[in-house]
Amino acid sequence: MATVQDVPADKLISKTAKELEAKPEFKAPEWAQFVKTGVSRQRPPMKKDWWHTREAAVLRTVYLEGPIGTNTLRIKYGGKKNMGYTPEETKKGSGSIARKMLQQLEKAGLVKTESKGVNKGRVITPAGKKFLNKISTEIIGKK
Repeated sequence: MATVQDVPADKLISKTAKELEAKPEFKAPEWAQFVKTGVSRQRPPMKKDWWHTREAAVLRTVYLEGPIGTNTLRIKYGGKKNMGYTPEETKKGSGSIARKMLQQLEKAGLVKTESKGVNKGRVITPAGKKFLNKISTEIIGKK
């Protein structure tokens, strides 16, 4: 059985996004088509299915780096803001987007909140591992 580390990230994220889009728990909010993904961006995303693609990337990140919280995801999905003549500054991504995605993944049972010890945040559940490993095995089988 293949794991997330055995397949390229771009193939895994695109296939996972298609799987998540088919599930009724994963709906983009109505404001998702108008919102920027961070202060470093000038415009909203152009792709229609950007929400599901980002959600698949967040699920992969929780699998690999968990326990992980909203602030770490904000840093990961941030970017450099163009400041004109002054040097660029690194800015965080949207916290609301990261929080809503983690809440949807938690409601679907793919991640859970870990509150014990020093490492607090979301971790992948056995159902989430099984879901991603199944998709990884399908991708390896196509080669």
